[in-house]
Amino acid sequence: RHYISEDIRSGLDFYHAHSYYCDVESQSSILGTTHYGIEFPSVIGQDNILGFQFHPEKSHPPGIAILKNALRHSEKC
Repeated sequence: RHYISEDIRSGLDFYHAHSYYCDVESQSSILGTTHYGIEFPSVIGQDNILGFQFHPEKSHPPGIAILKNALRHSEKC
């Protein structure tokens, strides 16, 4: 399990503003997926780089928790 998802349970709703998604070459880079008609990567990461297809800042408590996880990890680097 990746540090970005600490204290985040599966099945929560996140705010998506559009239907774009990234076609990821390496499946190991996919940290989270969303199902909306199709399943697509919505959180990707490799080394110290993270990408979100949704808006964590507009996703209420789960989004804030993700941002806190990112900040907590960045302080350790």
